[in-house]
Amino acid sequence: MTRTPRLPRRRLLLGAGGVAVAAGAGWGATFLKVYQDRRRSNVGKLSFRNAVRIPALLDPEPSADGRRHYRLTLAPGSSDLLPGRRTPTWGANGSYLAPTLRARRGDRVSVDVRNRLPEDTTLHWHGMLLPAVMDGGPHQMIEAGGTWNPYWTVSQPAATLWYHPHPHGATAAHVYRGVAGMIILDDEHSARASLPSEYGVDDVPVVIQDKNFHDDGSLDFTEVKLAESVAGADNLGVLGDTILVNGTYDPYFEVTTRRVRLRLLNGSNARVYWLGLTDGRTFHLVATDTGLLARPRAMERLLLAPGERAEIVVEFRPGDDVVLRSFEPALDLAFPTERFMGGDDTFDILALRAARTLRDSPPLPTRVDGAPGPVEAPAGATVRSFDFTGLQINGRTMDMNRIDQVVPAGATEIWEIERGDEWVHVFHVHGATFQVLDVNGQEPPEFVRGPKDTVYLYEFGTTRLAVRFDDHVDEERPYMYHCHVLRHEDEGMMGQFTVVEPGRVDRAPRTVAAGGGTHHH
Repeated sequence: MTRTPRLPRRRLLLGAGGVAVAAGAGWGATFLKVYQDRRRSNVGKLSFRNAVRIPALLDPEPSADGRRHYRLTLAPGSSDLLPGRRTPTWGANGSYLAPTLRARRGDRVSVDVRNRLPEDTTLHWHGMLLPAVMDGGPHQMIEAGGTWNPYWTVSQPAATLWYHPHPHGATAAHVYRGVAGMIILDDEHSARASLPSEYGVDDVPVVIQDKNFHDDGSLDFTEVKLAESVAGADNLGVLGDTILVNGTYDPYFEVTTRRVRLRLLNGSNARVYWLGLTDGRTFHLVATDTGLLARPRAMERLLLAPGERAEIVVEFRPGDDVVLRSFEPALDLAFPTERFMGGDDTFDILALRAARTLRDSPPLPTRVDGAPGPVEAPAGATVRSFDFTGLQINGRTMDMNRIDQVVPAGATEIWEIERGDEWVHVFHVHGATFQVLDVNGQEPPEFVRGPKDTVYLYEFGTTRLAVRFDDHVDEERPYMYHCHVLRHEDEGMMGQFTVVEPGRVDRAPRTVAAGGGTHHH
């Protein structure tokens, strides 16, 4: 059956009659100018002259209770992001971005998060399976000048995760200013997998962000200009024309081994990347958001939406010089929204320059024993449906006091996520891992066939997920599910769920109890 698009109320209708009427008032010229200007690219404009920064690994401190103890201080600073200009930024343990945290399954960890920012914030451990009270969502606010001390036991397989602020209504601004860092989890299987693993040498974090800057070097937070709003390009948030990798502009990485593992993270607020190498060479996908794949998959392109991660292994020959590029992503949107939301944009991300002599690397494994198997829902699994339209989920805007769903601990359910409009939407769920079953009944793209917590809603219609929930029970403190386009999240495209003992689903409260939202001083 052919679906009729349901356009959000805020979107301008661009039917032939509407165009004619608006054009008569001068709208047509404005639209054409905006449409032309919204095709962005840096291809041919970079010289790749700056060695990409590698975020420091944060060494844990020993503690009396045997935990791996990390200290993070969030604070404002000033950074050299563009040549010859200083940019006011935020960071953790530095002026921009944050150190990489590394832990192993079974580790007991704790973190001191000191908020020296001028605003209240949170710090969310994106992809981590941990109690809701430690999750760092909008209910775990850290007051300016305060400290938060979450702790948990790492109970999940090896994966590339990340951490970033999650204050309701302000996530986009806090992440855009620079507070974000990577988390690397290891386990006994990843240690035996013969994958590149020397951090910063052949195992490289690649945090991709897009920014806009004012002439003085300060960050431009403008989401939409007046002319763009008139033309209907006002619903996504900031789409930058300048790419940073690990906070580095115009970056290159010097390859010294025959194989390099790139841990790709889309840390952008809204931009979707369609990543591949400029010479068309094949790379191997070895992990998705929350775990390794049982068998590496050869491919030439992959799509990475905000919040998604992918680990790829690239093979090099001595003297190779190739660029990781984001080609025009197929966002499955209609005219003119495809261009307004970045569908016609092309960006060079990172130059990869191989030395004349390369160290040998172990052969790429054909199978990774112990990699997590697919998430499979049992017969008769609970099915829940979610409509992502405009800035609402199921016709409702986020309410911090409302519990939208109650889930039994340890359950695996089918969640059907419908994209009901022509906007970019990205689904993310806290406290769970999922498998993409199908998109409109068809097999999903190969680069999302693995353990995940975040996924682009690829086309107008329904994406079905098998979602496995963790067993951390709390009837008072919820987890979130939301659109990971950060402006959408901030404007209320988010819901809440609690995980309860199986026999408590019908009796669990549907409102957040007093004290469920905890401020840390």
